[in-house]
Amino acid sequence: MADQYLQGKVAWVTGSSRGIGRVVASHLAGLGADVVVHGTSPTSTRAFAEADSLQAVADAISAEHGGNVLAVHGDLTDPATVDRLTEQARTRFGRIDILVNNAGGDIGAQGVLGEGGGKPIHNDAIEISVEDIHTVINRNLMTCILVCRAVAPEMIERKAGRIVNIGSIAGLAGRTNGAIYAAAKAAVHTYSRCLADQLRPHNVTVNVVAPGGIVTPRFLATRPVDQSKIQEDGTLVRYGWPEEIAASVAFLASDGGSYISGQVLRVDGGMQLWPS
Repeated sequence: MADQYLQGKVAWVTGSSRGIGRVVASHLAGLGADVVVHGTSPTSTRAFAEADSLQAVADAISAEHGGNVLAVHGDLTDPATVDRLTEQARTRFGRIDILVNNAGGDIGAQGVLGEGGGKPIHNDAIEISVEDIHTVINRNLMTCILVCRAVAPEMIERKAGRIVNIGSIAGLAGRTNGAIYAAAKAAVHTYSRCLADQLRPHNVTVNVVAPGGIVTPRFLATRPVDQSKIQEDGTLVRYGWPEEIAASVAFLASDGGSYISGQVLRVDGGMQLWPS
């Protein structure tokens, strides 16, 4: 098919058991890629009732798009686990052409099933607990760094690869609520630029997609929602949809993004208009 421009590619999307990550994984599979989906546990899909299991997600994507989909699970803040999951992907598919680091979220030590969808109870720059600080930074920054460290060397060796890290517009402005999450995403942005500089001679691109407010089950469950902004067209003064993030990731992973690296692409309908 003409739109199968990722045919023959292998993509690993971390944090793809639900939400944005699941839609990104499905979108890449729809473009012809073999896909590795990932969750923290085999049943992390159940947090907001998006699927019964991670394997069910893999099976659904495979059934819809006809591609090969591998489900892996584990804590990406643990280097040994990252190495194990990377090896599982390589054993199944031989290589990883596209890495999408989507794992993250403003989720503290209580976990995603905790009060407020797991957001730290005190979520500002001063009152947040030290335990929550470590958890939020590890979940967003360390997962990104550890998986990039595991995957990038094979891309360097082949002189080919695409890395797309999911940041946030929260990391591009100061804020009281979600301060450590914002700081962690800002660090993801800067780490990505540093990695992009290092990988330039090796023909490997590294970019960031920074979403604004995106409608997912967790998004709807964890904050006051402006119902007037839940619409799909006719205005950019609205929330975004996971498919819009997936399309941006796919472009950066495609041949169309071959000369784009080190960039932070806001996908927020123009909510933020100042230089990044």
